[in-house]
Amino acid sequence: MDVGADEFEENLPLLQELVLGADFVGLDIEFTGLRSSLSEPHQISLFDLPSEWYVKTRRSVQQFTICQIGLSLFSTVQGESNKYIAHSCNFFLFPTTFGILDSEFSFQASSVQFLNQYGFNYNKFLKKGIPYMNEEQEKRIRHSILAGNWKVRSSLDKDQIKVVIDEVTRWLDPAEEGACMTLPGIIGFQAFEVQLVLRQALPNIWTMEEDEGVVVKKVSRQHRWYLEHTSGDRASCWKEKILLSARGFSVFFQMLVESRKPLVGHNMMMDLLHLHEKFFRPLPENYDQFKQNIHSLFPVLIDTKNVTKDIWKELNFPRVSNLSEVYEVLNSNLNPTKNSGPEIVHARQSEKYVNTKCPHEAAYDAFLCGSVLLKVAHLLLQRAHGNSPLPECSFPHYLDTLAPYVNQVNLIRAGVPKVNFSGPDYPSFRPPILIVSVKRWPSVSEQQVYREFQNLCKFDVRRLTRSQFLLLTNKFKDARSVLKEYRGHPSLQVCLYRYWRHSPAVNCVLQVCGILTTWALLAFFLGRPSS
Repeated sequence: MDVGADEFEENLPLLQELVLGADFVGLDIEFTGLRSSLSEPHQISLFDLPSEWYVKTRRSVQQFTICQIGLSLFSTVQGESNKYIAHSCNFFLFPTTFGILDSEFSFQASSVQFLNQYGFNYNKFLKKGIPYMNEEQEKRIRHSILAGNWKVRSSLDKDQIKVVIDEVTRWLDPAEEGACMTLPGIIGFQAFEVQLVLRQALPNIWTMEEDEGVVVKKVSRQHRWYLEHTSGDRASCWKEKILLSARGFSVFFQMLVESRKPLVGHNMMMDLLHLHEKFFRPLPENYDQFKQNIHSLFPVLIDTKNVTKDIWKELNFPRVSNLSEVYEVLNSNLNPTKNSGPEIVHARQSEKYVNTKCPHEAAYDAFLCGSVLLKVAHLLLQRAHGNSPLPECSFPHYLDTLAPYVNQVNLIRAGVPKVNFSGPDYPSFRPPILIVSVKRWPSVSEQQVYREFQNLCKFDVRRLTRSQFLLLTNKFKDARSVLKEYRGHPSLQVCLYRYWRHSPAVNCVLQVCGILTTWALLAFFLGRPSS
């Protein structure tokens, strides 16, 4: 099901019911960009500690926005053994533009091309996107709305508002009291804004929102006063409705948080950063504070990338490079529990996914996340019991089996492979750092060193001294290959980096100590009295 601004509010009660009845929620998000074009010192690398990675990535999250959120709500089918139904929805989002709120965001050309390749509906994103805001933005707009201090922005820009006022004014002069006119096609959040403008501009009208659009009725000033003070359409209630409509998807986000349901994603670190920034609060400067906030919002996180990466080789499954390939392997005969695992069916509104693959459509990928979770959990449960018969499977059993992976989220290109949201991060298990000493190659740069090794394997490169560079990879075999290949090389000497041997700071301290020791000895011998 694809949900834009027109469909969102009417489907909100159903969505709340589905969340409350779900065992867990699959999540996937599409963005207008992933990485900003940062200068060299701000590019992420394998040398980064998690806190350094966070500071660098935070800039990109603030620059780009969400264009689509996919949720797949998995619920146990009552009366059926180990059977789940998945309700999958695509939500097209667009930042709230109302009053003082007028967000700026960037597009990254490669991201636009990528989504366009998979048929992303940019018209629905730009024209029918559901508004949203975080808590700080909500406080600002609430104060402005309740105080009456607001200005028309781009949801219906000033020229369009002027056209609407002119049209109503022309109709109003000859119209008799009690006559009505309809402004068709204005619904949802825009309808609130139009009504607010018209009521402020014209004292002898009353407005109502109907299915066909905004209805304008000509009334006397006395009747207008009566309606304002006696009807259920009081200004204070009306402004609260405006605020509720302006919050848009943030209302549903709050429902999701309050439900405390396990949240499942695949390589979901960027998703969590955007959820925090766009719906909760601006990302804090402190990395540990970010972790605490996410854990309070979503106490149970499961990253299927982290789970499958840990067990894939052990199960002798073929190499995979994306979520769709992971799903295909687990759904094939290579999976020994394929026929005994959980049965997963699509709800009626997402039946198109039964026979159609839609990679990188957020709801479809969210469904794949949830399906991979159930299949992997069943596989691990079967291995834990060996040849013993399995007890009746349920999601709590699966969650217990996945306990070692809960709140462990995969981290791409950093000094540690994953982030632990429920405690301190685990130490790195990366290959050792290598050091390259360059001879007979004046003014060599990091980029030149990178190109020297790129045909053999991929390394992150960091300058240590004028003629020394550090190399770091995430594959042990690459480190071994380089050490072997460059043994005895005439101009590039490669060896394992040892801090006490190669650190410029340590060498500087040792040199100073050597000089001081030499002077002390010299002073001692020169100061001795001759016998």
